[in-house]
Amino acid sequence: MFFIISAVKLAATNTAVQIGEKAPDFELLDVNDNPVRLSDYLEKPVMINFFATWCPPCKEEAPEIQKFEEAYGDKIKILIIDRAEPKILVQNFIKEYGSTSTYVMDVNDSLAKPYGIVGQPETFFIDSNGIVREHIIGPRRFEQFVASYEKLVNVQ
Repeated sequence: MFFIISAVKLAATNTAVQIGEKAPDFELLDVNDNPVRLSDYLEKPVMINFFATWCPPCKEEAPEIQKFEEAYGDKIKILIIDRAEPKILVQNFIKEYGSTSTYVMDVNDSLAKPYGIVGQPETFFIDSNGIVREHIIGPRRFEQFVASYEKLVNVQ
């Protein structure tokens, strides 16, 4: 009974964005100290990927995201949010994986709560109106990113 009551209370206080709701806007710095705002990129769909450099599934996913960036980067903006790590670790990760995506430094992990992040990698597909259309927990392959993108643009 205690577990059920606790779960109900937790659900009632959950303020994380849900599918079909407007994505929380943010302003953080990228690895080059340039400001990045979600709202600045909403002329087209956006993919937000929460990650950490030490995370094995994130490392597994990195080449898949790069492949997706190379194939679809002109059609969707890819923002990769680092969860509270030193910038040098992220810069080394970018070099190691040859990434060309935009990496954003969430130094205080401030987006975890509004986006309901419980681990990494977690990915959100947001349409050009700023509405969250998909939330994926765990690593993805290139083909899965493509399928999510196709589903996203066919909804609009």
